[in-house]
Amino acid sequence: MQIRETSIKGLVEIFPRVFEDERGAFFESFNKDAFEKAGLPVHFVQDNQSFSTKGVLRGLHFQNAPFAQGKLVRVIVGRVLDVAVDIRPDSPTFGTYEIFELDAVRNNMAYIPEGFAHGFAALEDSVFSYKCTNVYNKAAESGIIWNDPELAIDWGIENPIVSEKDWQLESFKALFSKQTH
Repeated sequence: MQIRETSIKGLVEIFPRVFEDERGAFFESFNKDAFEKAGLPVHFVQDNQSFSTKGVLRGLHFQNAPFAQGKLVRVIVGRVLDVAVDIRPDSPTFGTYEIFELDAVRNNMAYIPEGFAHGFAALEDSVFSYKCTNVYNKAAESGIIWNDPELAIDWGIENPIVSEKDWQLESFKALFSKQTH
């Protein structure tokens, strides 16, 4: 596995070694030893999977402490624009974000640590899968509205399909008193 660090501490993109032949392809989507060596979590307690049609936007979601979740995210079918926003108030990159294009051709993944809001936009019909370091807790869930003008994220799609629940999320500024760019 090749692990690429980003400009935000703890947030990484992972490229597995893919073995291909006339039968198809094989790769490891998780390897405890490789993750430990890279300083990444190896204890996951919940796996989730969703299907999204092209144009669907999900996010930006997170769970508050003590139920914060780290997520190992990947695409099984299709292609998404994946976004992680640093919401750790004491972080020098608080309020900044990284964008990854995850797809089922390269099989790249991202590890999103606790303390990040996360969302994605389906650029194609997509099956999205993620491992979590903590279980889902409805009372701890929160989020930032996807079209927050302060964050100004370019999701790569026009007129996204967004759930009513996600339309009700607050702005970054409303959720966090400390501002940055």
